[in-house]
Amino acid sequence: MENKAHESFSISGESLLKKVKELISEGNIRKISIHDKAGKELMSFPLTLGVVGAVIAPVLAAVGAMAALIGECTISVEREPAGE
Repeated sequence: MENKAHESFSISGESLLKKVKELISEGNIRKISIHDKAGKELMSFPLTLGVVGAVIAPVLAAVGAMAALIGECTISVEREPAGE
């Protein structure tokens, strides 16, 4: 049975894109979800091994556009299980 590690970060919209880029660069992320203050999921995207800049660039553009429109949000992160 898989043991996935989950984390959540509360962040302002203006810092959203920077935080998402940091998380992607860590390389051990399986999925990132962005939720508004009420807990409604605004965006969710999986990250798999081998994801390259050309594939992730449109996602980052969408995150940047959304960041300009929202105030506070929460980023939920699903990480690779330890030892994989």
